Amino acid sequence: QVKILESGGGLVQTGGSLRLSCVASGATFKIGGMAWYRQASGKQREHVALLTSAGITNYSDSAKGRFTISGDIAANTMYLQMNSLKTDDTAVYYCAFLDSLNELHWGQGTQVTVSS
Repeated sequence: QVKILESGGGLVQTGGSLRLSCVASGATFKIGGMAWYRQASGKQREHVALLTSAGITNYSDSAKGRFTISGDIAANTMYLQMNSLKTDDTAVYYCAFLDSLNELHWGQGTQVTVSS
């Protein structure tokens, strides 16, 4: 059974940086892409960044220029480097692996809190 674990969340001041990591163990599916989502309190989960198996990246408008997604499909690992953090970035961040059927396999989430 696949286990997906995020790490690297925490408390940071405005303007600071954090690097989130995510690793999948026991995966039996072929990874077609990797993605990060976030969900702020009282809001819907939203897409943050995507990295396809072809190396194509896509970012939300709020993440562009500040966040960078990277990953190693062979190692079932992905990262999200977050710079110039704002209080609006406070949320639970989830990683997700996309399989060949376009189904998302989710991690349990890691809290990121940006203080002013």
